[in-house]
Amino acid sequence: MINDTKKTLEALKNGKISVDEALMKIKKEPFEDIGFAKVDLHRAIRQGAPEVIYGSGKTPGQIIKIIDTMKRNGVPAILITRITPDKAKAVMEQHEMDYREEANIGIIGKMPEPDGIGYIVVATGGTSDIPVAEEAAVTAEVHGNRVVRLYDVGVAGLHRTLAHLDEIMGASVIVAIAGMEGALASVIGGLADCPVIAVPTSVGYGASFGGVSALLSMLNSCASGVSVVNIDNGFGAGYLAGMINHMEAKN
Repeated sequence: MINDTKKTLEALKNGKISVDEALMKIKKEPFEDIGFAKVDLHRAIRQGAPEVIYGSGKTPGQIIKIIDTMKRNGVPAILITRITPDKAKAVMEQHEMDYREEANIGIIGKMPEPDGIGYIVVATGGTSDIPVAEEAAVTAEVHGNRVVRLYDVGVAGLHRTLAHLDEIMGASVIVAIAGMEGALASVIGGLADCPVIAVPTSVGYGASFGGVSALLSMLNSCASGVSVVNIDNGFGAGYLAGMINHMEAKN
C-alpha cells in the first residue's frame, strides 16, 4: 500500500500524471481483506477520518485482528464503539487501550489536539442520557474537537438550560440528547445560531416506545437548524458534529 502510494507520488513528480489523477489514485487505494472483514485503510484520505470499529456483534478476536491491521498500516488513533467491558478486557490483554466504560468506547493511540474552528457542546436532558452523550463527546474528541459537556439541563427545569447561555451561544455546533418527549433539542435550537444535532434516546416510560416518541418530537421541531440522528446514536452525532466543526470554505 505504501509502495503504491510512493509510485503515484513519483509519477506526479516526474510529470507522468496530473495532480487530479494522483489524487484519484490515492483515493482508490485498496482496502486490506483479512477474511471476515475488509479494512478500509484510506477512509481518512477520502473522508478526513479513519474507519471506526463497531464492536457490537464482533468477537474479541475479530476486533483484535482489525486493530492489528490498522496499527500495521499506521492509523494513529483507533476508535472502537459499543465495546462491552468483557470484550475490552480481552482487547487490553493484546493492546494498550483507553477504555471509557460509560461510553462503551475504546481508544487506541494518542488523542489528537483539538483543531476545530470552535467547540462542540454536548447537552443532555437528564443524567440517564449520559451514556449516549459520552459516546458522542468521546467520538468528537477523538476526531480533534474541544467538547463542552452540559449534562442534566432538561426542560423539566428550564432554568438549568438558561444558566448556560454563554456556552450554548458560543458553540460551533451543539449535540442535544434527550429521551422522554425530546423537547431539549427544540429549546436549544431556539437559542443557538449554530447547527443543532438532536439525538433521541431510549430513556423514558412505556409510551416513549423505546425512544420513538422523542425521535418524532425532534423530527417535528419548529426550531430552525435542527437535524436528527437515530435513537441512541451518539457516535453518529459526535462524528457529524466534528465534521461541522472542521468545515472550511471550498473554492
